[in-house]
Amino acid sequence: MHTNTRTDNQNLAMTYWLTGLSGAGKTTLAQGFANDLRQQGRAVCVLDGDELRQGLSRDLGFSIADREEQARRVAEIARLLNGNGIIALVALISPTKAGREQARQIIGSSQWREIYVSTPLEICRQRDVKGLYAKARNEPTLQLTGVQSSYQVPEYPDCVIDTSQATLEMSLERLRNLSCQGGS
Repeated sequence: MHTNTRTDNQNLAMTYWLTGLSGAGKTTLAQGFANDLRQQGRAVCVLDGDELRQGLSRDLGFSIADREEQARRVAEIARLLNGNGIIALVALISPTKAGREQARQIIGSSQWREIYVSTPLEICRQRDVKGLYAKARNEPTLQLTGVQSSYQVPEYPDCVIDTSQATLEMSLERLRNLSCQGGS
């Protein structure tokens, strides 16, 4: 457990952890919210799981243990960012409750907001931006979350957004309202 001492400016820095299936809209929401926050003059950093797997986590696979390690690494970065007054917007599948709970503990409950991007699997399959669902049909060992590997739905997220039902602007408004409630 980490002990954090923060200045008033640092108390404003939060982590918004967007979790959901591939293609749900996590990165789109994080980037849109980041743009909003930057226009307000806020320091913000988007931590995208796909981007982090190209560098920081390129040594990890897609087993449950590796996915939980990915969440732990991202949480440590988010904690450091928050400690320096920077808002962290995490776009990470993070399929297990245990991995997300560990991340929340690392970051600290007062700095953590969990956003479940609940877009249904069928919509994610239709979008298939990265071609992963098509690839999963032919490669059963891929371990794609929602197909060959399970996704544990958050029990008590701070916000639920289904991007198949809400426009980007509506979804961003929900995040803005959440940020007001969270003190950032």
